[in-house]
Parts: sequence; structure tokens; C-alpha cells
Amino acid sequence: METGPERGITLERGLVKGPEIHSQNPARLIEKIIRERILDSPYWKEQCFGLTAATLCDRAVELTYIGGQFGQQRPTPFLCLAFKAIQLQPEKEIILEYLAAEDFKYLRALAAFYIRLTFPAADIYKLLEPLLADYHRLKLRSMNGFRLIHIDEFADMLLTEERVCDIALPRLPKRIVLEDMEELEPRESALGSELSNSEGDSDDTNEVERNNGINSKEGH
Repeated sequence: METGPERGITLERGLVKGPEIHSQNPARLIEKIIRERILDSPYWKEQCFGLTAATLCDRAVELTYIGGQFGQQRPTPFLCLAFKAIQLQPEKEIILEYLAAEDFKYLRALAAFYIRLTFPAADIYKLLEPLLADYHRLKLRSMNGFRLIHIDEFADMLLTEERVCDIALPRLPKRIVLEDMEELEPRESALGSELSNSEGDSDDTNEVERNNGINSKEGH
């Protein structure tokens, strides 16, 4: 009796033999031209061969920056490891452990990127929105060199932009759509809470002013 395809076994030029993600071969989450550059890169050949979910974690904690391509359109180690994660398709629990590793910010960023590429929309919001309160600094490398960002900025990019680290992200429905479908609870941001408090303070001020006006009239 033949068994089904094993999870995560790779085929030629990076394609994956296993479950589809977003109705396509998982490797095709990375555009072909970038995928080819990854597979031909020295980092991929020297550092990504034979990696498992456990050793991928070891490589990720060694990262010193995130990014897509740099120089002569060379893929960053971050992008190579993201593609390796797509090939491996680690169990959800493993990715959540990566995401929870607050002491290893680049591992956390890698997990966030993988989640944005592969997880269902509601899970993406639930898992990435907490990162909007994480202000650890990250180095981002691009064709223009290095710049500093913070994890909250990276999370916001993943939630709002169409391309991040030179990769076209799968379409993400607006949060309000998922709320209307009852897949997400309404989210109140810290700013919204401050505005509410401010409005409450304004109401109190108006009431004091009205009372002062009444008292002034009564005094005349």
C-alpha cells in the first residue's frame, strides 16, 4: 500500500512535496527569480543544507539583520532561512515557540515573517498584533544599505504592506472584514484608549465650565 507524500520533502529547485499553502506549492510563496537566487547563494549552499526545524532555530539566533536582497540582488541570510522554513513547514507549535523567544529578536522576526506568509488571516492578526508593543531594534538591510527599525515597525509592515523584504505577501483581508465575520474580536489600541480617556477628560472639563457659567450667572 502506497503512503501519501511526506511533509516537507523537497523536490528539484526548491519545490516542496507536501501540503499546499494558500492553494499552491509552498515554495511558490517566494517568486521564482528570488527563489533561484536563494538556491544559488553561498549562504544557502553552506549554511542551509540539511537544516531541520531545530537547527533552523540555531541558525536564526545567529542572524544580525533582516531584509530581502542587497548588493547585486543577493538574498540575505534572513530570506534564505525564511525559504528554508517554508520548505520544512515546521509544526505550528514550533513557530509559536520561535515567536515567543523575546531574547532572540531575529528569530522572532523570522517567525513573524513566516506566519505572515503561511498562516490563516485571523491567526496573522492574533499573533502579530502583540508585536506592535515590542520596541526592540532590528537592523534592516536592503539594496540601499542598512537602517535601524523596531520590531513594532516590522510587524506593522507585515500587517499593512504588500511587499516586505522584497517578497510579495499573500493578500490579507482588512481587520474589520474579519471582525464582521466574527473571526476576530474588535481591537482597541493603546492610542484609542488614550483618546477615550482624553475625551472623558474633555467632558469633565466642559461640565466644569458649564457649572462655572451657571455659578457666574447666579452671582450677578
